Amino acid sequence: MKGERAMTRPDVLVILADDMGFSDIGCYGGEIETPVLDGLARRGTRFTQFYNSPRCSPTRASLLTGLHPHQVGIGILTGDERPRGYRGDLAEECHTIAELLRDAGYGTYLSGKWHLSDDMVDPKPSWPNSRGFERTFGTIEGAGSFFDPVSLHRDGSPVDEAQAEDFYYTDAIGAAGAQFVAEHVRDRAEDPMFLYLPFTAPHWPLHAREEEIARYRGRFDAGWDDLREQRRQRMISEGILDESWSLSERDPDVPAWDDVADKEWQVRRMEVYAAQVSAMDRAIGAVVDALDAAGRLDNTLILFLSDNGGCAEDLPPGGHDGFWDLQMIPHATRAVEPMRYGNKPHIFPGPEDTYASYGPEWANVSNTPFREYKHWVHEGGIATPLIAHWPAGLGQPGDLCRTPGQLVDLLPTILEAAGAAYPAERNGAAVPSMEGASLLPVLQGGDRSGGSVRPLYWEHEGNAAVRLGRWKLARKYPGPWELYDLLADRTETRDRAADRPELVAALAAAYEQWSRRVGVIPREQVTGDGAVDAVGIPYINP
Repeated sequence: MKGERAMTRPDVLVILADDMGFSDIGCYGGEIETPVLDGLARRGTRFTQFYNSPRCSPTRASLLTGLHPHQVGIGILTGDERPRGYRGDLAEECHTIAELLRDAGYGTYLSGKWHLSDDMVDPKPSWPNSRGFERTFGTIEGAGSFFDPVSLHRDGSPVDEAQAEDFYYTDAIGAAGAQFVAEHVRDRAEDPMFLYLPFTAPHWPLHAREEEIARYRGRFDAGWDDLREQRRQRMISEGILDESWSLSERDPDVPAWDDVADKEWQVRRMEVYAAQVSAMDRAIGAVVDALDAAGRLDNTLILFLSDNGGCAEDLPPGGHDGFWDLQMIPHATRAVEPMRYGNKPHIFPGPEDTYASYGPEWANVSNTPFREYKHWVHEGGIATPLIAHWPAGLGQPGDLCRTPGQLVDLLPTILEAAGAAYPAERNGAAVPSMEGASLLPVLQGGDRSGGSVRPLYWEHEGNAAVRLGRWKLARKYPGPWELYDLLADRTETRDRAADRPELVAALAAAYEQWSRRVGVIPREQVTGDGAVDAVGIPYINP
């Protein structure tokens, strides 16, 4: 009987944070209170070498399709960049996890941020309800106010739920996710379910309720220099870092904490960011509690990760005031009060009438112990926590997994756990083969020592990398290739390119072959005269 067969398969919950660094949550060394995620980690497995893409839309595209983002039209962000660039709209010539699991008998649900369509207003085939999700709640747009988000939809139709005085988007995502669980159990109890829970937290703007911010008063007063070292020590104690890996140097554009003039404002920025992460953890808890109440938690494969490293973007990005005219930027609060825009020491972020970010100063802390940020493919841009929790299907609780992996591995992992197929065609058109490999063998007790030698590849805005075993070749566009021995130097502090020119040449050739195969468009072509980036702002500094 269908119900009996289905109940042997796990429910699947994929949770995605937005712009959260490698060491922010408690179980990865951070000071931020994340008891729900920490509990899942202690009862599950934490990966120490898992990778995302260095930007939000490419990560979502890769996670949902099992392909590299360039293969499905999302090479940079959403928004049509042709003829020079990418289509900026999720391609028809690919499967999504939701479509494959729906066809395997799963109920499929989305609560949160989509950001895979070039149209935020009119429904089209790249919207989630057309890509396998039977029930949806969330935003089509990629960012915006947490108190009054743009493009908020339920089941494909616009809603104005943000007009409620107590509305806060992170809480709403958790509440809708919990509601989907309860309704699935009520209406389809015999069938497994797939819930995709992509948050906007802690992406800018820095928005949180004052009582949540107050929990962190004084937590970051020591400043970024001391806090980075403290995080590193906790990560060593947890076994996430090797003690021989030195802490990367403070960002050269960030002053020493002792030299900072506006310490109270700087600390407030990180307090609000931390409050956003804690709110996300609480919202995740609402969904976990719903699964537990339904008796389904033990047989749910939960995967938690972040879409890229911490974000160093100041607001407005590049100092370009045209940013404030974008659709995602509110012109007034819900009470029709004027907005206060930008990262300015006289504007303390948090309330609805502010629109600010935490900048490179605190992103450097979020990405401890690594270099660089969102956009770039050094470890600070692409290293993510990955927590896997599935008591009925995985190995010993509290394990660390050192096997390198990346986003394209998640779809085959989920399909194997669910017993779902990956057809060679979609709607009569051929689709690319899966690019990744299932992680279930290592999660279920296979070798977790980190000995994998398959190549991993990245490209974003000309920033490029390939990792093969212990060696990683990386380039910060338009600079030269750099070579790092990640076994001896995971924090990428010693460039070995001059010592191993033959290895640089071999890895660069492998990267070039991969980039042609998956459809990477050369950065020089994308940034030609008159080109604009994916959010409609002219390129200021290609």
